[in-house]
Order: sequence, then C-alpha cells, then structure tokens
Amino acid sequence: MNKSLKIYIFILVLILIGILFVDANRPKPINWTPTFALNDKIPFGLYVFSQESENLFSNQKITKINATPYEYFYDKYDYEDSTYTVKGDILYINEDFTIDDSSVDELFYYASRGNDVFISSTFFSKSLKDTLGFEIETSNIFMDSFALNVSNKNLNPKDYYYSKGVSTKYFSKIDTTNTVVLGHQNSTKENLTNFIKVPYKSGNFYLHTQPIVFTNYYMLKDKNHEYVEQISSYLNQDKVYWFAKSYNNSELNQSIMRYILSQSSLKWAWYISLISILIFIVFNAKRKQRVIPIVQSLRNTTVDFTKTIGNLYYQEGNHKNIIDKKIIYFLEKIRNEYLIDTTELDATFTNRYQHKSGHKKEDIATLVQLINHLRRKEVCNESDIVTLNLAIEKLNHK
Repeated sequence: MNKSLKIYIFILVLILIGILFVDANRPKPINWTPTFALNDKIPFGLYVFSQESENLFSNQKITKINATPYEYFYDKYDYEDSTYTVKGDILYINEDFTIDDSSVDELFYYASRGNDVFISSTFFSKSLKDTLGFEIETSNIFMDSFALNVSNKNLNPKDYYYSKGVSTKYFSKIDTTNTVVLGHQNSTKENLTNFIKVPYKSGNFYLHTQPIVFTNYYMLKDKNHEYVEQISSYLNQDKVYWFAKSYNNSELNQSIMRYILSQSSLKWAWYISLISILIFIVFNAKRKQRVIPIVQSLRNTTVDFTKTIGNLYYQEGNHKNIIDKKIIYFLEKIRNEYLIDTTELDATFTNRYQHKSGHKKEDIATLVQLINHLRRKEVCNESDIVTLNLAIEKLNHK
C-alpha cells in the first residue's frame, strides 16, 4: 500500500469519527416521513393502527398480507366455477397507490364476486378512475388544517381536525347516479368530498383520500381515532384482508447498514466515502490499465442456422417430428405468457386459457382437440402440419 493511499484512508477515518461524534451529541430530530409501514413507530407510520386493528375489527378476522392482490388471490380463484374460494373485505392504506395493473384487475374481479374493497390513498390509478368514473384534483386553497367528517347520521358525525401531513386531494368528479358520498373535508371556504362508495357489480369500492388519519400521530391525538372507527365501520364482512406495506420487515431489521442509512449525517458520510473510493479507483486504474485490444463482434448466424435446420427436416420428411415440436413450442409459450399448467389439455386448461387470453372458447377447444388427436396419431402427413399451423396462427393472430 503506497503512502498516498494511506493518507486518503486516514483522512476518511477521521471524517467518519468526527461525524459520529457530532451526530451522537445532538438531539435526534423527529422523522416526519410518511412511510405508512406497520412496524414504524414514527409519527406517520401505522404501528398503532396495526396494534389496534384486532380491537377495531373485533368481530372480524384480519389477515395482514405482504404481497400483491394478484399474487395472493391467484391460487384462490376457481376457474371452473368462476368464483373465489375466499370471501371478505380488502383494506389498503398508503400515500401512493403502488398496486400494479394486474392486481388492479384482480381487485375488480374480486369485488364483482360480492366483496368490498377499501382504499385510502392520495393517488389512484388511471384504470381505477376510468372504470369507477371519478376524478381527483388538488385544492388550490391553502389551509393550516382541515375538518374531516362522515355523512352517515347513524355514526354520530362530528368534525375531527387534522393539520400536519394532511392531503389537499379531493374527488372533483363522480358519477352521481351510481356513487354515494360518505364524507367530506371542510375548510373555511369549501366543502370537499373525500370519501365515496362506488358499487361495482355485486361488490363495492370505498375510496378515501386521507390515509394520514390512520397514522400513529393522529391515532393518539385527541379523539381522532373515532373518525378512523367511523370510516372503518363500512368493512363488515367476517374477514378483512389487509394488503399492508412492510408488514414482514425482518430482512430489513437484520441489515448491518440499517442504522447508518436511517441517520442523515451517517448516510451522507457513507455515500461520500463510497464516491471518494470510486473516484480514486477510476483515476488510479485509468493510469495503470494496459491497452485493451478491439475484439470484433461475432456475426449473427441465426438465420443461416434456421434455414439449414429447416432444409434438413424438409428433406427427411418426418412430419410427425415437426408436429411434436410445434406443439411443444406452442405450449411453452402458453406457460410463459399466461402461467398455465399444460400437463393435461382438458376442460380445465381450456377454461383457464380462455379467461386469461380472451380468445374464443370454441377456437381453443378446437385446437386442444386437434393437438390431442395428433399426439395419438403415429404417422402424420403434410396436411396435418398445415391444419395445426392454421389453428395455432388463428389464436396468435388474435
């Protein structure tokens, strides 16, 4: 190790020791980051709500899920009966609507089977807005606080006041023929809708624009927990499936870098150290690295290879072999694109393929019957290849 490198390392160590000393002797600031994580005890985490959820839903069984709705409900859907093997309300609380498109479709399917979905967020996906017929806007009136309330007279409504972290989002447009207004947020000049119920087929969507009310800060402030009890009372089925953020955080807890990255000064010291080492490596390597010879890229011979293999099959005239390979390729494509088991090509396979692909059921049934017939056939001819190819291309084209 040369002398200059020792000096760099010594300086970095001194900087880190100085930062640690300063950070250890100053009061730790309150972290107001809105994480909406179940394990976070900071003001805008959901630790208190998580601990009180069993009391809040005392007559219901609540299941906290650290997965997407698509991942959780995929194995719980019966394709033969077109229904789910589970039933209950869905709860989602987060500042950002981070549910993927596949999971949004799953929510619609689940609600259409007679279940309710409760979403409290300041943002909603475009597909959710378009399907349920609502729009979200930001109020341009600046207020120190908002008074939130529910509209249902049976819930003994009154105003509950919120200031820090409160959202100015509200429902600016709803389908008045189908949507029920359940709550408002009031300022001195406006009475804005922030809680609605939208029926969807046999179920309902409950949409709320103030997830901040569920956080530790407001659950412990005055009697604001009563407002949470009021809006949560609409979830009245026997089971509640809570798709929670960072429910299982054990992997994060075991990280040796967690404390350093959670402290602003230590985090920047860590980043500066990494950048300094990277700069040193780049400049030092640039000065000593030998010249790298230019290597010509390999020519793409895929087309030539394909033509050669095609000619071999054509000359051999083994139609049965070609048909087997086309069937294998087609089924592999179905497994990769739609995640469907192709071991047995029967009515269950046909139903699942039709639900996921949207193809006509009779076209799929015709192709399945043809594949099963050709598999049993010992000798095939050119006409069989053409028939199979046309049936497959018919689905691929659509």
